[in-house]
Amino acid sequence: MSIPDPSRGERERQDRANVLRSEMRWVTVVGGSLGVMMLTIIATSLAFALHPPSNVESIDSDRLHLAGEFVESNLGAETTPDGWVVLRIVATKFAFIPRCVPVPEGVPVRMRLASPDVVHGLIVNGTNANTMVVPGYVAQVETTFQGTGDRLMPCHEYCGQGHSQMWGIIRVVPQADWRERPGERQACRLQPAGGS
Repeated sequence: MSIPDPSRGERERQDRANVLRSEMRWVTVVGGSLGVMMLTIIATSLAFALHPPSNVESIDSDRLHLAGEFVESNLGAETTPDGWVVLRIVATKFAFIPRCVPVPEGVPVRMRLASPDVVHGLIVNGTNANTMVVPGYVAQVETTFQGTGDRLMPCHEYCGQGHSQMWGIIRVVPQADWRERPGERQACRLQPAGGS
């Protein structure tokens, strides 16, 4: 029969206490991390509810083509006095109007879009331009195009049976080829850049 070692029992109690302290530290770290994440989610939810992160501007979709910013004669690209190029585009079943819009390379561009019918999406390949175009609202995206050439602009929100054929082109031209005509809208032909 072995004689119990009193120091062995004390070591086991000490080991259990150390494990418990270690586990409690990890519980505190995990609980604190979860608390910080929850506070961040709540704070950003409240902040964005009070201050939406995008341009919130309503428009009468039924009268879009009759008066105002999105009448046909006002669509396309226009240089503003502050140096921006503003694109006005209508996203409708199943086309972007105009289908092709020229912009100068390296100049800030403000894209303004509206829809008279259903929700459409817009993404310009090779850029950060990506938005939904919701009827009743003006969608606005700001970007600067680097490098010349055609950028495909497909609709990325299913809008009906013709959705797969809904696309447009942003034609980025060298600044030397950009013609600024105050008050005049610019559009481009659909043949490839550099074609005859």
